[in-house]
Amino acid sequence: MVRRIGGTRRKTRAKFRRNIRDRGKVSIRKYLQSFKVGEKVSLSANPSVHKGLYFARFHSSKGTIKRKRGECYIVEIKDKTKTKNLIVHPVHLSKA
Repeated sequence: MVRRIGGTRRKTRAKFRRNIRDRGKVSIRKYLQSFKVGEKVSLSANPSVHKGLYFARFHSSKGTIKRKRGECYIVEIKDKTKTKNLIVHPVHLSKA
């Protein structure tokens, strides 16, 4: 069998990079933002927060909030023909 080399953030150096003016501390407003069930959101990763980060394939995709789970939200996205549920921290979400 072939073993997979690398983790979930493999080959994401350019994809998860922030703008030079946006680097630094995470805004508390972004960290504590809230969403309602059924609201449309866009996935945009903040690489300085590792908690609740989705897989790199789903970067910049759109989805809907299904429900809240702890601090995070369950976001339903469409991946080609399947619908998938991702557990995402609100830092990585923005209103679409």
